Amino acid sequence: MFLKQHTTTNILSTTVLLLCCCMPLSLPTVPIPILGHFTFDGNEFAGRDFGNQLHSLPWAVLHPKKVSDVASTIKHVWHMGPASAMTVAARGHGHSLLGQAQAPHGIVINMESLRGGEMQLVIKGKSPYVDAPAGELWINVLHHCLKHGLAPKSWTDYLHLTVGGTLSNAGISGQAFRHGPQISNVHQLEVITGKGEVVVCSEDKNADLFHGVLGGLGQFGIITRARISLEPAPKRVKWIRVVYSDFSTFARDQERLISAEKTFDYIEGLVIVNRSGLINNWRSSFDPQDPDEANQFVSDGRTLFCLELTMNFNPDEEAHIDKEIKSLLSELSYIPSTLFVTQVSYVEFLDRVHAAELKLRSKGLWDLPHPWLNLLIPRSKIHTFADGVFGNILTDTNSGPVLIYPVNKSKWDNRTSFVTPEEDVFYLVAFLPHAAESQGLQQLLNQNRRILNFCDSAQLGVKQYLPHYESQEEWRAHFGPRWEIFAQKKSAYDPLAILAPGQRIFQKSISIL
Repeated sequence: MFLKQHTTTNILSTTVLLLCCCMPLSLPTVPIPILGHFTFDGNEFAGRDFGNQLHSLPWAVLHPKKVSDVASTIKHVWHMGPASAMTVAARGHGHSLLGQAQAPHGIVINMESLRGGEMQLVIKGKSPYVDAPAGELWINVLHHCLKHGLAPKSWTDYLHLTVGGTLSNAGISGQAFRHGPQISNVHQLEVITGKGEVVVCSEDKNADLFHGVLGGLGQFGIITRARISLEPAPKRVKWIRVVYSDFSTFARDQERLISAEKTFDYIEGLVIVNRSGLINNWRSSFDPQDPDEANQFVSDGRTLFCLELTMNFNPDEEAHIDKEIKSLLSELSYIPSTLFVTQVSYVEFLDRVHAAELKLRSKGLWDLPHPWLNLLIPRSKIHTFADGVFGNILTDTNSGPVLIYPVNKSKWDNRTSFVTPEEDVFYLVAFLPHAAESQGLQQLLNQNRRILNFCDSAQLGVKQYLPHYESQEEWRAHFGPRWEIFAQKKSAYDPLAILAPGQRIFQKSISIL
């Protein structure tokens, strides 16, 4: 395969000069031995993402057939040296928010081309695992493991994301209080560094790279394969929602549940701000067989907080599970008339967001801009945050859900690149709106800025999840005392700053000879 000097794209002249180190355009084509192929036109998909706010067209997209295709491409760019501005970004399912997986005028690697590769499941004593290609979707990993009665321990709320994509960030959902994020449930990785080297790493082998890549935002290498921890999979799920009108009570109950030895399997919260009075979205995911009192529940314009819980079980355990749920619920202080319980299969619950996706796609609402903001807030500051934001800066939640739930820091591995607040318990607060029009987008962006400004002025010690910053100074502040280690790893594994330019952490230095 040859990386061609294409002559029809708008960015041809710039890119070819970069590839050829500013030499005349008459140089011969540059060979890159791969089994897959490059595309130079029709690559608009690689210049867009779920956030749908920043769009940067790449010069080329690699559609690899083998991991060696990825390694060969990166090694070629590495050998071009600092005289070239060429960069490389790995793109999974395109669920980034602000161009993090884009490579302006560079090469985007379509990691989903590696889907369908062999998934090897090993049942080894009490520590079963699955080896999965990083371009595989989590929903496919789930279905493969379920054939053997097993499943990964930790999830994201949306399963149509790639393995490598979530492991490069963290992977957080309502199981994180117990199992930690997805990056805490990986035994081994195969990684291609910024030099094009294929490295197998784990806690025992190349540990520095292993921990660096997990939550490393793609800065030190592209994950091509992951060994994921598994557990026995249940067949059914009891799915519960209750509502609170008082934040302190809501937070106290959440924190009690995540610290209890016997508790639910999934714990998340939801903020509801609806000035119209009658609310139904707090139970919109359920089969609408509602109790009459829940169907008539009105908010009276209050800010409400919904607690979402699940208990996993197998059919022969249902009677026992019902008693356990009743006992746990009896210790909580929710509004009694809002209790709603349903039952679904394990897969139906885990894949619940995909069902919502299909509805939104049918209405043309899935591809709207998504100015999401995800924050990690220390437990000691969560009440200050709630008082300042919910019902004040945040005046309605009609444009998208707002999640809030605590996790235990002890379940997070502080050797990874991921940065959390320095407290034993911290909250994830996720503002997940969509913007139906440009004016609405600007209003939501302004709201995000107001929230961040409030956090800064109140000195809440907040960290962003899926962060986006414009300057390295902001990234330094994000990583704090861990910045130097992060920068040292960048120098060791991607010294030319070839990888993940869309994160805007490091900029490739260009030396024109």
